[in-house]
Amino acid sequence: MSKRILSLLAFCFLYTLSFQAQDLPLGQGKKYTIGKIEVTGMVSYNEQTVVAFTGLKPGEEIFIPGDRLSKVLKKLWDLNLFSDINFYITNVEGDVADLELEITEVPELAEIRLQGVKKKSAREELIKENNLTPGVKVTENLITTTKNYIENKYRKDGFFNSKVAINTIPVEDTTGINKVNMVVNVDQGEKVKISEIAFTGNEMFSDARLRRAMSKTKEKNFFRVWKRSKFIADEYEADKEKIINKYKEKGYRDARIVSDTLIRKDAETIALQIKLEEGRKHYIGNIDFIGNTVYTDQMLSMALGISKGDVYNGVLLKERIADPGNPDAQDLSNLYKNNGYLFSQINPVETRVYNDTIDFEIRIIEGKEAYFNNISVVGNDKTKDHVIYRELRTQPGQKYSQQNVIRTLRELGQLGFFDAEQISPDFQNVDPNSGTLDMQYSVVEAGASQIELQGGYGGGGFIGTLGLSFNNFSLSGIFDKEAYKPLPMGDGQTLSLRAQASIFYQTYSLSFIEPWLGGKRRVSLSTSFSYTRQFFFDQIRRRADRSRSFDILGVNVGLAKRLRWPDDYFTLSQAVGFQRYDLNNYQTGLFTFPDGYSNNLTYTLGLSRDSRGINPIFPTYGSEFAITAKFTPPYSLWNGVDYPNLDQQREFQREDANGNLINAQGFRLRPGEEPIGDQGKIDQEKFKWLEFYKVKFKGSWFTTLKNFGGNSNLVLRPSVELGFLGAYNNERGIPPFERFFLGGDGLGAFSLDGRETVALRGYPNQSVVPLDRTSISRETNQDGAVIYNKYSLELRFPITLKPMASIYALAFMEGGASYDNFRDFNPFQLNRSAGAGLRIFMPQFGLLGIDFGYGFDPVPGSVGPNGWETHFIIGQQF
Repeated sequence: MSKRILSLLAFCFLYTLSFQAQDLPLGQGKKYTIGKIEVTGMVSYNEQTVVAFTGLKPGEEIFIPGDRLSKVLKKLWDLNLFSDINFYITNVEGDVADLELEITEVPELAEIRLQGVKKKSAREELIKENNLTPGVKVTENLITTTKNYIENKYRKDGFFNSKVAINTIPVEDTTGINKVNMVVNVDQGEKVKISEIAFTGNEMFSDARLRRAMSKTKEKNFFRVWKRSKFIADEYEADKEKIINKYKEKGYRDARIVSDTLIRKDAETIALQIKLEEGRKHYIGNIDFIGNTVYTDQMLSMALGISKGDVYNGVLLKERIADPGNPDAQDLSNLYKNNGYLFSQINPVETRVYNDTIDFEIRIIEGKEAYFNNISVVGNDKTKDHVIYRELRTQPGQKYSQQNVIRTLRELGQLGFFDAEQISPDFQNVDPNSGTLDMQYSVVEAGASQIELQGGYGGGGFIGTLGLSFNNFSLSGIFDKEAYKPLPMGDGQTLSLRAQASIFYQTYSLSFIEPWLGGKRRVSLSTSFSYTRQFFFDQIRRRADRSRSFDILGVNVGLAKRLRWPDDYFTLSQAVGFQRYDLNNYQTGLFTFPDGYSNNLTYTLGLSRDSRGINPIFPTYGSEFAITAKFTPPYSLWNGVDYPNLDQQREFQREDANGNLINAQGFRLRPGEEPIGDQGKIDQEKFKWLEFYKVKFKGSWFTTLKNFGGNSNLVLRPSVELGFLGAYNNERGIPPFERFFLGGDGLGAFSLDGRETVALRGYPNQSVVPLDRTSISRETNQDGAVIYNKYSLELRFPITLKPMASIYALAFMEGGASYDNFRDFNPFQLNRSAGAGLRIFMPQFGLLGIDFGYGFDPVPGSVGPNGWETHFIIGQQF
């Protein structure tokens, strides 16, 4: 009998085995003795290994067809290593049958190519999730599951029309191994949009209110800008829970979604139908506390803030027990955890429901008090350990406090040396039996040094600026050659250098800050030195006259101490400053004398409180405020100058009949001679030593809007600013220094007179100032204002908060005004504006930004709205 005939018979036999064996009794098969067993078609497997795995042996008696061969076939298929398996009878002599096992090995994956997915990270994620790595066996199951997985993944994100096609291409391989390349073509299509969201069974809330409760699932609407109407399954599930929470907040404890249906309207839109069952409104009954020994029932009841008779609010009750969204919340869980009871458990249990009232038991397992054992920090490569450890609010042997852990994260984030978004506490070796735990803080170093390099044209010529700020400087390493990278770093000190120059203007500044003077207490020492020289600029000839100059020399020394009362967010600061103004044949609107000097010796006292969140670039909670008072000595009390009669000493010049200049006494003046008591000499006497006091207040608050616009990352920042400049001696008056100039971006530009520029977007720089009483044009007012107020409301949205660049967008509304005196002061008569902007913080360059603001009111001295203004922000925040 030839092999071909036997193969045909074997095929018929296997067909019978495959499709009829389950209907045949075992006894209907004929019993054979196995002769030879041959394995064909194998590539990477040894023949003896395959035969051994089947368990078949020459001389063994089996039924053909029979259960023995069926089990061998199933055993081989279950390996998922072969794409085809066949048994053939190659020869039969009497009762002895020779068998051939033909196997086709499943191909291995050589290369994978994903087409239709733009982002590299998304491609890598899909490959990883489906285990499409070189060498994996490319089975039909792998192809099918990969196709279904990718399609379902996109459909969950709202791409209902996504399609995936997978092709395999054989690869020639010198080793003889069966390999293929896999090409996955992904057509995600467009996200389907929601044309309608309909509710049934709702009586307490209208359809519109329920739709608003769904913060991320929205109907298609032409006017919708903030949140688009694309369907995303995960967001829809979360929004259904928000609907139920809305009912629970109003007392409807038993509210539930009976059913929800997704209806395909067409290829691009769907409709959602949600059926509700509201139940009845419930109220709080008796609340009993069980298991509490540390706190009394009365103390716990006050902390809970929910009383008998209140409308049942399941969401509020959960938050008052433990608010997972706010680790620093004033809830019952934190009440215990802030007092050492890390292992405490608090569970509200409904004990009785009668009519519309629910009784509760708050069951408390207090557990053992916990203490910190070891405290460590990892991840700091540049910053020295002592700089970090002095900021920690948790110490070995100290009782556990959740509040201290959160505060430590804030203090480390506020340093600015680490990525605030990646600072995390790691609980280790937590042992409830002994009541101990280890705490490890993980930090990621961020760039602490910044460079400012600018160039521009303005004020008659090119202006260049170079600034360097080393915010983690180490003064102790200045004599260590190996520490210069490029400067010694790691001690948390700040060294700043800045130079700016043009053809008529030069300024240089140097400052140094030691945040922990002496290394043991939080006392900050700050010192700064600045020197400015400006030459007279001839606007007609467009050149600087270097024989005429105006010099300013400034020195400041300050101390700031963190207080412990009323709380340790407060800081008391003091500073002494001195500025020397020298004029050399320089005529300016600030003075009536071209040659002379003025001294400014000041003492500044400030009280501030800063409780902003962990990230100093994008705070999400907390507040900051500061009140400062700046004084000069009251020289007029002892210098003996009769200021009321000073102007009466002035001698006016006039012409006689012959045209000669004569003074008040009738004496003729020689050519070029000035009256003895001219205004310049009077002002020189007035401004020899400046005399004034200045009081300012600034306050800002940060609040995360959890349910606004469907995004929990929105942060609202209202702020207020007030300032007043006054004089001890009204006869001497307020000097034309230290005044407020409102409007624009708030950058000082070329101000040399100690003026304080206050930002007010939507208006030109320093334009919102009161008009000079003798003028009808604001350009003639060079003195600024002595009072100002400003109010702002800003909504911020983070785009990315990565270490390399933190970016957030903002929208704002603000208003402000300035005044010459309290008689004109009106806190509600403001120059208003609104607009939007962008902020980018890069560790190397600091804060950069741009704002587009529209001024709704005219600037003083003009008519009509000011209109649009563009402001560029460098190195500051509003």
